[in-house]
Amino acid sequence: MMGFVVDINKEKHLLTLGNGDQLGYDYLIVAAGAKHSYFGKEEWEQYAPGLKTLSDALKIRERILLSFEKAERCDSISEAKKYLTFVIIGGGPTGVELAGAIAEIAHETLLRNFRRINTKTTKIYLIEGSPHILPVYPEKLSQRAQMYLERFGVTIIAGKRVNNVTQNGVYIDDTFIEATNIIWAAGNQASSLLQTLHIPLDRQGRAIVDQDLSIPDHPEVFVIGDAAASKDKKGNLHPGLAPVAVQQGRYVASIILKGLSKNQRPRFNYLDKGTMATIGKTKAIGMFGKFQFYGFIAWLAWCFVHIMYLIDFRNRFLVITQWLFSYFSSHRGARLINRSIEEELPRATKH
Repeated sequence: MMGFVVDINKEKHLLTLGNGDQLGYDYLIVAAGAKHSYFGKEEWEQYAPGLKTLSDALKIRERILLSFEKAERCDSISEAKKYLTFVIIGGGPTGVELAGAIAEIAHETLLRNFRRINTKTTKIYLIEGSPHILPVYPEKLSQRAQMYLERFGVTIIAGKRVNNVTQNGVYIDDTFIEATNIIWAAGNQASSLLQTLHIPLDRQGRAIVDQDLSIPDHPEVFVIGDAAASKDKKGNLHPGLAPVAVQQGRYVASIILKGLSKNQRPRFNYLDKGTMATIGKTKAIGMFGKFQFYGFIAWLAWCFVHIMYLIDFRNRFLVITQWLFSYFSSHRGARLINRSIEEELPRATKH
């Protein structure tokens, strides 16, 4: 049943949907995920959209492509500059992969698509509040990722925080970067639905769950994925990664199928299969336990893992074919823009 859950009554075992309908349950799995957090500066969202969902990705891609179209119509280099400047706030895996992807689009994919602008002059800034990008990775891999990005023409500003975001650009301490393309990749906040459970939440709004991923005093209610603050045996929080959510989902499903009571349930143990981040074409970093790897080999490993997680052979074959074409041609197939450029620049001069 499709519906938007607005309230969870754990005492009565009832869900309330946005249209007022109610559903009862025997077991409940809350996997509502998280959204981007602006740390109390919600007004920044209109100028710096975040990337968490497929819809977000499509809007950001359209926004990037439209910026080059706007720059092509400008009458001066200085006017076009603001459309050819991209600022990404947050140097985690999402921000790093975005910076690499935009650099690839500007320096390769769209290189010969315009007459008046040179897309190689595109400026890409990656801003991270920590001393270095990818703070969850070892410093060696972080430095390697920074080297790759700088080779792609990305300017990295680390150890500084954003003071303000406006429609004209970004303020970093005493520095102002003029840009109309600002993307937020700095933080996460769990779904507000968890507040209706009336249980302890952590600073990011995630439910603090027991070792079996159920909430206190209600063994029939489980919270998993980015919505859960679950810990390992050493008391360390599990990372907010897709593999964690997948393993948690299988673990909870097993408990329900076996009908295990609270005292029969084993602790959830996350098996870390390693983490990876891609940085443009042919470059990536990764680690598995204490083993660290990077470069073209890491990129091939990332491609292989990605393909293996696709659902069936037909999807795998199609993706491999598309990737091979993109790799050798430096072209990206998806350049769909839904909005008219006239909607964006109604008074623009047509050429």
